[in-house]
Amino acid sequence: MTKKETIKEIREKLATDTYSPSEWEAYQKDNRKGVQDLVSKQKKKDKEKQQQKDQFEHMLIWEKNLWNKGYTYIAGIDEAGRGPLAGPVVAGAVIIDESFYIEGLDDSKKLPESTRERFFDEIKEKAVGFGIGIVDSQTIDQINIYQATKLAMKKAVMDIKNDPQYLLIDAVKLPELPVHQESLVKGDQKSVSIAAASVLAKVTRDRMMKDIDREYPSYQFASNMGYGTKVHLEALKQNGPTPFHRRSFTPVKEAMKS
Repeated sequence: MTKKETIKEIREKLATDTYSPSEWEAYQKDNRKGVQDLVSKQKKKDKEKQQQKDQFEHMLIWEKNLWNKGYTYIAGIDEAGRGPLAGPVVAGAVIIDESFYIEGLDDSKKLPESTRERFFDEIKEKAVGFGIGIVDSQTIDQINIYQATKLAMKKAVMDIKNDPQYLLIDAVKLPELPVHQESLVKGDQKSVSIAAASVLAKVTRDRMMKDIDREYPSYQFASNMGYGTKVHLEALKQNGPTPFHRRSFTPVKEAMKS
């Protein structure tokens, strides 16, 4: 007679996905409460995984349509840092292929920091190509934030090893680049490659702001990332702007007058 698996053994198999279809069928028929609790949790987990997979497939609509038209190198582009009072604006650009899959990938703003950090490395590893463009606060002041955002995006495209044949851009157009392109409002929620680009941009910029925070801790850049929080504005009022502040932005201008 075959020895019945312990609840601990079943938990380990479910956690490591090392059970067979026949074992899964047996677990569902097992009348032990502990096993049924594990089965219920596993069903919930499987449902969530399927929902994430379905969402990912839905977000591939633009890429699939362009692949079907013969485009191979399609770059998704997004930025991070248009709104803060300090720090650079950073853009990411990512080219994926049909084998690319990262479970749970979404608009970077919807992801916890730990997940973004993990996805950052995974995206770079799995992408066909990627690029990052950075424009500092001095340049932002010289050409305005909108033009600086476009410049960061162009730099990100130029940083990709493969020349893109098509650009999917989050809410911006880059007519200066002689490449077929589409501007998508809330593109980081509609396109996998734009979502991936948003993660690269966000993580890159956040890391830069944490470095700046070590030099200017009173502004708490590591937590506010340069946005105008109460603590940031108070520090700005008391100490004035750092070399990383955007002097063309109104709150910074006002702090310089006081």
